[in-house]
Amino acid sequence: MGVIKKLELLAPAKNAQIAIEAIKHGADAVYMGANRYGARAMAGNSIDDIKQVVEFAHKFNARVYVTVNTILFDDELPEVEKLIRQLYIIGVDALIVQDMGILRLDIPPIPLHASTQCDIRDKDKASFLEKVGFSQIVLARELTLNEIKEISNAVSVPLESFIHGALCVSYSGRCGVSQACMKRSANRGMCSQMCRLPYRIEDEEGNVLAEEKHYLSLKDLNRSASMKDLIEAGVTSFKIEGRLKDIGYVKNVVAYYRQIIDDIIAENPGKYERSSCGKSVIQFEPCLEKVFNRSFTSYFLYDRYHENGTSIASIHTPKSMGEFIGAITSVRNGNILQIDTNHELVNGDGLSYFIDGAYTGFRVNKVQGKNVFISNKVKLPKGTRLYRTFDKKMNDILDAETSRRNISVDMNLEVSKSNNVVSLEIKDERGNYVVSSKFLETPLELAKTLQSQKQEDILKKLGSTIYVANNVTTKGELFIPSSLLADLRRAAIEKLDCAQKVNYKYDTRMKEDEDILFYRKHLSHTDNVSNRLSAMFYKSHGVDTVSNAIECNDYIVNGSDVLMHTRYCILRELGWCRKSGAEKNIPNKIFLVNNKTKLIVETDCKNCEMKIRKSYE
Repeated sequence: MGVIKKLELLAPAKNAQIAIEAIKHGADAVYMGANRYGARAMAGNSIDDIKQVVEFAHKFNARVYVTVNTILFDDELPEVEKLIRQLYIIGVDALIVQDMGILRLDIPPIPLHASTQCDIRDKDKASFLEKVGFSQIVLARELTLNEIKEISNAVSVPLESFIHGALCVSYSGRCGVSQACMKRSANRGMCSQMCRLPYRIEDEEGNVLAEEKHYLSLKDLNRSASMKDLIEAGVTSFKIEGRLKDIGYVKNVVAYYRQIIDDIIAENPGKYERSSCGKSVIQFEPCLEKVFNRSFTSYFLYDRYHENGTSIASIHTPKSMGEFIGAITSVRNGNILQIDTNHELVNGDGLSYFIDGAYTGFRVNKVQGKNVFISNKVKLPKGTRLYRTFDKKMNDILDAETSRRNISVDMNLEVSKSNNVVSLEIKDERGNYVVSSKFLETPLELAKTLQSQKQEDILKKLGSTIYVANNVTTKGELFIPSSLLADLRRAAIEKLDCAQKVNYKYDTRMKEDEDILFYRKHLSHTDNVSNRLSAMFYKSHGVDTVSNAIECNDYIVNGSDVLMHTRYCILRELGWCRKSGAEKNIPNKIFLVNNKTKLIVETDCKNCEMKIRKSYE
């Protein structure tokens, strides 16, 4: 039998409460930001809050990863060094980083994971990062299964892949549009999300080729149907995007993917196993459509060139599409609707629709039979499609306690031959073993009636602990006072908690191969080098010239700088692809224009990619 692969479901957390709920609902690991230097500036957490999450997670052998994945300036390096030491002291399992300058700081041996911001799209980059000490690699979202397999065959460290959530239109780490246009750097955690804005498409003469829409706004990623394929391709860590998402979103999505991964493990005994312990008892039916989504795409997973023609962008709106519930059959008095639907609607539901190109909606005030009374009067034609973007019933469920995660224990009650010592042995699924004993002044007596069930019931009373009894063996032929059994149980559980803390296994940072050479000799602004230590790192690995990132004060962005590099192509999305023989005569250079910005779009038809620059006309 081969080595059993450990599968990790990795959940996002904006704060400690969400992190703990993610673990309760089945996450094997969570990732969250510290107070600074994470790629989501609005999702920072104090050291004390992160420590609280670490202490809870480690009860289940679940991991806590902290994002320190912005690029850094020289004057920030001492503070980052101090932060990393603090994170190490409180027991954080790994850091997710982008800036190679961190490898030149004086930091403890905490494991490092290479962020998706490192732009890992091929085996050369992945192999280099492994050899310089990264113990987990977060792949680019755009990769196909075959590209993932190629990387998997080239490295031995775990591969982490996004499976759900919002998509950046640009290769991660290679988007400078926000910095160039708004002075808000995506590489510094302050992305202005210019890809979600509406633009019209023009030619060089200003002729409008397509009316204003959200041409750079992608649908949300959903690879729930592809989990087996991803595992077979070599992925072992499955990442949910969403460090700015609310608690209901995280509960629902984590619970949904937990079921999928558990089913795959159950179908493949001896081949796969969870990377953490404990069973989550979910008290609702998870459904991905019932929380925020821009409709879904599997992105490029099965098709490098997206030749199957399916849409991957949400060009009509960057807002949530929720779930399609049906179409209007009639409207009376402007606010009483009848809807052709199989979905149960309730008071407080939020419904949305498109009308004259605009996306808007209303609140359901009352549902009475087939009549739906809404909050405002509307003029909507028969057949208007409705989407539920706020599910009141689901939201109320997710606001309550919806999961409990338990650690299974086996209990064995033992009594010495002289009946003077009573011991309770406990073994748990994490591999811990403890014994709690009590010396008695007088021997135990035989019971008048069999005590087995009573003793078992007392030992199983584990209350608010995380433990649940599986197998319990007792000494039913002896009379053992209930108070004695309760004392033994409490003492044993305390020892079990202590044993888990002592036995928890931390990984350490992998050693850097100082002789390995980087696979390129020259670095451009898109390599995001923003401090002297990062430049020193690359030069120590054979790089000759290093250009500064555009965030550096001495860098002047100009019209020749590529600010966005994407595998997504507007022409392909709109059916204008030149390679497909589209009839529409599209000029070689097109522009995305809104009131504040003009972006130049260049299509690389040979590689089916798109590059975007800023127009300074």
